[in-house]
Parts: sequence; C-alpha cells; structure tokens
Amino acid sequence: MIIETLNVADFPLIYTIMEKSFPEDERRPYNEQEALLRNPLYRIYIVRESDEKSVQGFAAVWEFDKFAFVEHLAVEPSNRNKGIGAGILEMLHCKIGKKLCLEVEPPKDEMSVRRIAFYKRNHFFFNDYEYFQPPISEGKNPVQLYIMTSESEITEQEFLLIKSILYKKVYGVVQKDMD
Repeated sequence: MIIETLNVADFPLIYTIMEKSFPEDERRPYNEQEALLRNPLYRIYIVRESDEKSVQGFAAVWEFDKFAFVEHLAVEPSNRNKGIGAGILEMLHCKIGKKLCLEVEPPKDEMSVRRIAFYKRNHFFFNDYEYFQPPISEGKNPVQLYIMTSESEITEQEFLLIKSILYKKVYGVVQKDMD
C-alpha cells in the first residue's frame, strides 16, 4: 500500500467514494469540494496498491499549526475490512507528525459504535464534549458529532481551541453563529 498526495485527475474517483461513504450533510457538493484543492491548508492523500491504478481509499486533511483535522477518511466499499483504513491512519500519523483530530457520529447505532471502536483501536480518544458540525455548505444541516483525537484525550480548553479553528478555517463560520 502506498499513500500519495492526490493528483487532481483522480478527484472524480475520490468524490465517488465520498458520496458512497458520507451522508449528504457531511460532504460538500462536487464543485465546492474540488475548489478546496486550491486551499494550501487542505490536502487529500490517496492510497493505492503499488501495482494498481485504482484508488482504494483516501483521507482529506486540513493541516494547522498544532494539529491536523481529518475531515474525511473513506475506503472504497469493495476494499473495506482489509486494514486499509487503519493503514491510512498509521501513514497519516507518520507523515503529518502532529496530533490528529476527526469527527464521529454519536454512538447511537451499531455502525457509529463500530466506527468509534475502529478509531479507538487506531489510537484515537473519544472526547465527550458537545459539538455540532456547522452546515458544510449552503442548504446543508448542522450535524451533532464528537471530536476524537490521537495521542490523548483533550481538555475542555483544547477542545474549544480545536472547535474555534474548525469553525473558522474549515466551515467558515463565526462560532457565535453555532452556539
């Protein structure tokens, strides 16, 4: 398995995986997602087998000074349960070299409980602070989520800092709009 930075020509494949993997309120429309590729804080890392051209999975990451935010992590459905997602997380830890954070749905059904368990097995910690992902795009709804972080749990002060940066830099909202 190799991880590389996205070649723009592969973006349509990435977006197809994103559509299969995330509810509509957790992803931007195609043109808005593609426009992020011009933002210097945003990168998409893709995974392929060394001898294949097809994309097996990806991680869309925002890199900030003190942490990196994994906005989307997905594996092509036909390649799930083969260790690819865990491999992507391990490579991100090595490549980025700072605390990673990501959003997860509340543990209220089997799939969300399994997803949280997956991240815990991969060295992430569940932080039990109230959090809503702002609308990711016009016409989308806010989504109740939780923040998970690598390395350790975070304090409420650290959580508020992460939340503030995500709201401003990723979602483009002033925090008082969501409180």
